[in-house]
Amino acid sequence: MKSLRHAAAFALPVVAATAAAAAVAVFSTARRVVTPAVRQKDVRIRSVDTAAQTIELDRTVDTELPGRYGLFTAGSHDYVKLGAVLSADATSVRRKLLTQIAPDAHLDQDAAFSGWYYVAPDELHLPWKNVLIGSPAGPCPAWLFPQSSSTWVIQVHGRGTTRSECLRAVPVFHALGLPVLVVSYRNDGEAPRSRRGSYALGAAEWRDVDAAIGYAMRHGAERIVLMGWSMGGAIALQTAVSSAHREAIAALVLDSPVVDWRTVLRFQAREAGLREPLPALAMGALQNSVMARLSGAEAPIAFDRLDMVARASELDAPVLILHSEDDGFVPADASHALAKARPDLVTMPEISVARHTKLWNYDQSGWTATITDWITAQGLAEDGAPN
Repeated sequence: MKSLRHAAAFALPVVAATAAAAAVAVFSTARRVVTPAVRQKDVRIRSVDTAAQTIELDRTVDTELPGRYGLFTAGSHDYVKLGAVLSADATSVRRKLLTQIAPDAHLDQDAAFSGWYYVAPDELHLPWKNVLIGSPAGPCPAWLFPQSSSTWVIQVHGRGTTRSECLRAVPVFHALGLPVLVVSYRNDGEAPRSRRGSYALGAAEWRDVDAAIGYAMRHGAERIVLMGWSMGGAIALQTAVSSAHREAIAALVLDSPVVDWRTVLRFQAREAGLREPLPALAMGALQNSVMARLSGAEAPIAFDRLDMVARASELDAPVLILHSEDDGFVPADASHALAKARPDLVTMPEISVARHTKLWNYDQSGWTATITDWITAQGLAEDGAPN
């Protein structure tokens, strides 16, 4: 009897410790979901040949891709542009450098591979200006690339990035005669920070994009094309169904979009080695008013409202989805489900090989032609713009 009491006394602290550890894991996972991401160094620079202007990198599913990309680094340069793969073996790839590296330059070994390519609007050699959008969060900086059309494009960047992500798409819309407004939103590092500085996964950020629509309409816009990248796709979709200006939204173009957060978070949890029920519990915590605040969120996150497959009937503007089957970060499942739910509105061409938000990089001409043809087919291109 004494041994049983002793075992019970020993088991209670163990159970309590296990429960406490589980609670910490749930809140930690939930906090990561709503905390603005920091760019992760994900590749190693092995060597730089300044005579040949080439760079050798660790071989990964990203660094081995054909096309043009960028590399965030440190030292003599904080960003360099990369061209074609020149050679590869089992562990490394050698690529052409498109940024001139001087013989005495030094690049840190640890770097981050990127699809941005362009970093600053000057690199596009197009007219542009800085503007401020008065949003509920405060003044949000934006870049405006003017054109003559009354159909404006508003671009929304993704999670853990800034407006620079969107610059790749400016030339295609500019060639179609459309003004492009590249916007920021709360907690992205450029726009104002909210009290807790956390993401709402589109549930609050759409209001900043809605303010940008208001700005465009006050400056001559009559129709709006929303383009969203990754989480920017989720924000654009929320804007499309929630905006006071939704009648002016003529089309959506989505690149590697988040269409349903639960699908994305479950996938990313599996990739990180987190097993159920932890992802489900973390999402449950974010939906509870008390636990959401303990997780760092501003307010509970209603994942049902962010599920645009379930809300597909609320969409009334045509949608072009560009999403690779080999995305590797935001699976294309929900995009396919939305296309299946609304075949009358959604166009989704087959795309593979390209990785997350790197479709332009992998096949710039195909990506550009797809958007050009689709925008023209919607009757949104300015008269006289190329077909």
